[in-house]
Amino acid sequence: MQVIITAVGPDNRGLADPIVHHVTTCGANIHEIQMYDRDSAHLFAMLMRIEWPGSGETIAELRERLSQIGRETGLTIRTWSRDEHQRPPRLAICTTYRSEAPLALLRAIRDGTLKATPAVMLGNRPACRGIAEQFGVDFHLVGDGGGNPDNDRMEQLFDEYDVDYIVLARYMRILPPGTCWRFAGGRIINLHHGLLPPFPGFRPYEDAHVHHMLTYGATVHFIIPELDAGNQIIHQATFTVFPGTPLEEIKRQGESDHEPSCLLEGVRRVVDRQVELHFHRVVRVDRE
Repeated sequence: MQVIITAVGPDNRGLADPIVHHVTTCGANIHEIQMYDRDSAHLFAMLMRIEWPGSGETIAELRERLSQIGRETGLTIRTWSRDEHQRPPRLAICTTYRSEAPLALLRAIRDGTLKATPAVMLGNRPACRGIAEQFGVDFHLVGDGGGNPDNDRMEQLFDEYDVDYIVLARYMRILPPGTCWRFAGGRIINLHHGLLPPFPGFRPYEDAHVHHMLTYGATVHFIIPELDAGNQIIHQATFTVFPGTPLEEIKRQGESDHEPSCLLEGVRRVVDRQVELHFHRVVRVDRE
């Protein structure tokens, strides 16, 4: 059983030792371990991907023991496994203004083509509250009047709703490194409304149009701490236009039709466990 453990907190000596000691003593195999020390912020962060033995402690017991270690060391430790529960994965859908991408997810879940549960929808703007209510999904506004998100509140909601994956469905804010670390290991999925790596940033349609591009697209990728999306791409799709097509028409095609279908396919690959994130790289998973 694969388990992801993350630990974040104030930097100090020997923080990883009790965590590593406990999981290895219990017979776990460590497949991946990454530790970062941000000297300027005095922040320690660790990601561990382990194979947990079928006998002995349950995941719930492991979680409680690691939480105790966290209290002793001043770390926030999260223990997560897709295999812990025999249920579809639970999604937190994060939104800002545009409703097309989250609507595509909700429709696919309703129709049974995406085998997941929409646990909660969050928005730093209230624009998507209506579609959440339409599908009976709890909506929480986590932004102030200027759209500035309360990231601590977001993390609380992810935990409260027992979320497996966080889907940034045209969520137009950057998650802070601490949040990325706490939910690292391939749990945060982002829709970028442009092709990566050539067109990053907040205005990829405009940037591509300035370069007289005839091919536009969208990218679904895992969010990882402190690094740009590169080897973390889950799915990309493109569409072409005729020379001279106005920018407004290009954006209409992309935002209304292309981005939602791209996000849906990317999330499906993760939910169906066709891909996972290992060592900051997307790998194909063969579970037969």
